[in-house]
Amino acid sequence: MTARTGRLPFGRIIVVAILLSLFAAAFAFDLPHYLTLDALRERQIALKAYQTAHPSLVIAGFFLIYVAAAAMSFPGATVLTLLGGALFGFWQGLFVVSFASTIGATLAFLLARYLLRDWIQKKYYKQLAILNAGFEKEGAFYLFALRLMPVFPFFLVNILTSVMPIKTRSFYGASQLGMLPGTAVYVYAGTELGKLQSVSGIASPSLIAAFVLLGLFPLLAKKGISYIRNRRQA
Repeated sequence: MTARTGRLPFGRIIVVAILLSLFAAAFAFDLPHYLTLDALRERQIALKAYQTAHPSLVIAGFFLIYVAAAAMSFPGATVLTLLGGALFGFWQGLFVVSFASTIGATLAFLLARYLLRDWIQKKYYKQLAILNAGFEKEGAFYLFALRLMPVFPFFLVNILTSVMPIKTRSFYGASQLGMLPGTAVYVYAGTELGKLQSVSGIASPSLIAAFVLLGLFPLLAKKGISYIRNRRQA
């Protein structure tokens, strides 16, 4: 099965230009180097102080960095999500990370749809056979399930679904809803890690609860998907 790639060359040019600009900016500022837990932990106090002085600027900068990292499929999304919780708290962090991650994923999806279609079909034909079967049976809900209970890595879902018969707005909606529970869990963990001031704080009930949630999430997601599927088929 294939998806239409669009008929407006100008639209494709705009998307590609945005993505190439993000890519160039990310490497100009050596973004991959900073997307590690150690690097961010070293700068957490400085970031927090700068955020206190310039809250809007930090939110905007974090948002753009997250979009660029997700669009370019850089490793480090988990670290950025934890940082979002540590810097902004739960609700604001959840809002910023949810939209940034989904917009970045959609840009990666569009880049793959416009430029990498043939390469994807040749390199990932086995995985595409699995996805095709799922999309034929469940449509956009299959993408929602993949996001909620990731069978494939985040970046792989972005590019593989680009050759599926799914519209961009459906990709965005299913991705944002499907990723939201997992994002909430990691942002909450980030809020607790951000409060950690000493080794003794590791034993705090709230931080233990955060790690328990991280461990239980895959099981809870699997149960949730089974429940939704049963309700849809009833």
